[in-house]
Amino acid sequence: MSQVEKKAGLLRRTSSSKKPLKEKVVLMYDEIFAKEDPAKNNPRFWDELFLMKVNLEYLESKLESIDGEDVQCIQDNINSLFHHCVQALGEEHQIKVVNALQTLCALFRGVHQKNKSASGFDIINMLMGFDKAEQRMKDLMERLDSLLCGDSSESLKSLCLKLLLCLVTVTDNISQNTILEYVMINSIFEAILQILSDSSSRGQHGYDAVVLLALLVNYRKYESVNPYIVKLSIVDDEPTLDGMGMVVHQALTEYNRQYKDKEEEHQGGFFSALTSMVGSMFIADADEKLSVQTNEAILLALYEAVHLNRNFITVLAQSHPEIDIVPAPPTPTPTTPTTPLGTTPPSLDVINNPELPLDPNLQTSNLLITFLKYASIVMQDTKDEHRLNSARLCLIILTCIAEDQYADAFLHDDNMNFRVTLHRMPMRHRKKAVGKNIPSRPLVCAVLDLMVEFIVTHMMKDFPFDLYLRCVQIIHKLLCYQKKCRIRLHYTWRELWSALINLLKFLMSNETSLLSKHNIFHLALLIVNLFNMFITYGDTFLPTSNSYDELYYEIVRMHQVFDNLYCMVLRVSTNAGQWKEAASKVTHALVNIRAIINHFNPKIESYAAVNHISQLSEEQVLEVVRSNYDTLTLKLQDGLDQFERYSEQPKEAGFFKELVRSISLNVRKNVSLNTLSQDVLLKEFSTIS
Repeated sequence: MSQVEKKAGLLRRTSSSKKPLKEKVVLMYDEIFAKEDPAKNNPRFWDELFLMKVNLEYLESKLESIDGEDVQCIQDNINSLFHHCVQALGEEHQIKVVNALQTLCALFRGVHQKNKSASGFDIINMLMGFDKAEQRMKDLMERLDSLLCGDSSESLKSLCLKLLLCLVTVTDNISQNTILEYVMINSIFEAILQILSDSSSRGQHGYDAVVLLALLVNYRKYESVNPYIVKLSIVDDEPTLDGMGMVVHQALTEYNRQYKDKEEEHQGGFFSALTSMVGSMFIADADEKLSVQTNEAILLALYEAVHLNRNFITVLAQSHPEIDIVPAPPTPTPTTPTTPLGTTPPSLDVINNPELPLDPNLQTSNLLITFLKYASIVMQDTKDEHRLNSARLCLIILTCIAEDQYADAFLHDDNMNFRVTLHRMPMRHRKKAVGKNIPSRPLVCAVLDLMVEFIVTHMMKDFPFDLYLRCVQIIHKLLCYQKKCRIRLHYTWRELWSALINLLKFLMSNETSLLSKHNIFHLALLIVNLFNMFITYGDTFLPTSNSYDELYYEIVRMHQVFDNLYCMVLRVSTNAGQWKEAASKVTHALVNIRAIINHFNPKIESYAAVNHISQLSEEQVLEVVRSNYDTLTLKLQDGLDQFERYSEQPKEAGFFKELVRSISLNVRKNVSLNTLSQDVLLKEFSTIS
């Protein structure tokens, strides 16, 4: 039996000699795939077809099984099927609308699956006829818009969004989907905004609407004017922006909650007892499994909103009570999860019920806090390309935030303090942090904590160089704002200085292996210039004069690292080679650090000798530092508080093309019209009709 026959909706065998019976809808599909016009002998053919329960599997398999020679013969019938599907969307009979939407999805998927190598124009011609395509797609988009914005049932609206997601993701590369040109011309942008601005529809359809918008924004975004980009960039309607933020917030909150639950599972029971007996050698492997799958689609939506629309920055900062989702009564779960963490949208209860039971002692939260917690999870493990890309996107979003003046003002507002519990990677040499001890501070402290945490935990053989560059650049941009506005942030700067010095040590220890892949001198220059920022401008933004003294103490205490760095860059810069110029820049950048070391070290040694002390305490060294500032001479370095602003094109274009491809494949895999059970739909609409 052929593959198509296997899927032919066989009903029963009456005897071994008789062929199995087929469903009526399958027989009608067979008529469409014959050469004759199916309505020729039955004028009511199309009316009857859309009253039949769709057999998606059979219809798609028939489309995929068409031989090249047969395409021309049945093209008129396929065009007619498409046309009558669109017409049926305007029917009052809701069952016809449901069946037409599902049939359209099967058409889009089946035709594209069969003609992967065909041009977009050929696919358009096969589906609807090229000469009629513009009108057909105009009618389709208008009817979908009408269904989404009208008084249709929630199930019907959900089905419309599933169809649109199916259409958008039907090709691996979204920009090669020529049909989307008609979606650009006949925009559904306003329909998406209407869904997001209304609390009821947002609860039902917000997730799909946000993912759809994120994908449409990325259609040929570097090749032509994309109207969805233009329109998203100028949205200033507060309820709409708040709605978009709420959908993203709830999706990230749900992921964070799932991760926390999994983490607690791993820490309990026999596993906990075992690891406590044999040490923590297995802990990293266990936690690594917790963050296997991230929600890149919702992260892309957040990026596009932050990057394109300055008004959205205010949404990041809007405070609301911090809620823990009240879990449903426990139900037995399979030992192997069927759905990877974070790939499904949050439950409707989460989005529909913002006012869940709250502990009066809980503080307020906002989208930015939720995002920082999410980032602290996905940035823990960057061992494969998928997770590396998720971490990269988080850092790109933080880069955009760090460059925005309004966001910086909110981040540094001393009157807006939050207690942010970031997830930390389990490491053998440090104790697990206790979240209850975290003080309430301006949000910029949590951003800096996240950067320091990443720097400390990813110095490994497979070095994520690009992520380190972004971390250091984010820190630099925040310091530039603090210097500009003279903000004295009460932060444990020594942790940052220590992390940066250890990073320099790592770069030098692995010079040979790293230089074969990366320009480590560029990263070293950025790190050295962070210290130069503190040295040159620290008196304008460090919280106290004692903090400035501690900076000098750390530089002098760790002078061997800077001495070794100078020797390395001097060696490379005095020899002809690929890295000569890059190393030379580091040599010049070290001038003030070396001046500090060369000035204070003899003074400290002299103080020790005069006082007959073999090893000075920190306070004694600080006393030497404070009493010898006057004779220290430093050079003024230009451009330390300047930075290159983020630009997606051209540097990030390749990354986003591959990211959107990955998201599109994942959405296509997960968007199945079977998520809305046909039986449930038909039962709902048969009672209405």
